[in-house]
Parts: sequence; structure tokens; C-alpha cells
Amino acid sequence: MILSHIHIKIPATFTLVLLLFQNANAQSIDNDFLRSTGKIYSVIAAIVIIFIIIIIYLWRLDKKLTKLENHIKDEH
Repeated sequence: MILSHIHIKIPATFTLVLLLFQNANAQSIDNDFLRSTGKIYSVIAAIVIIFIIIIIYLWRLDKKLTKLENHIKDEH
């Protein structure tokens, strides 16, 4: 009974490891393509811009919420 579970787990684990290595290899090919065409800098710039916009939005939202909390606290 235990041997049958081991015989099933070993091929499944081996297949999973192969799929992970294949995925990692495919990602490195994509990165090389983006670097060679210079598009990686456009992608990084877009991510940085989106990140900055999110930070500014959260900062402004925090200021508005703090103002609202203080206003509610002063009323009561």
C-alpha cells in the first residue's frame, strides 16, 4: 500500500519540477527579448508611474479620512 503511494508521488513530483524549470526558462527568454529591444525600460517606467500614482492616491485618501475623523470627533 505504501509503495503504491510512493510510485505515484515520485513521477508527479518529477513532472512538477520539470514544469517549474520550463516556466523559469521561458521567463528568461522573455526578459532577454525585452532587454534586447529596449522595451524593458518602458515596462519598468509604467510600473513605477502606476506605483507612484497609487501612493499619491493613498496619501490623499489618508489626509481626507484624518480630516473627516477629526471633524466627527469635534462634533461629539
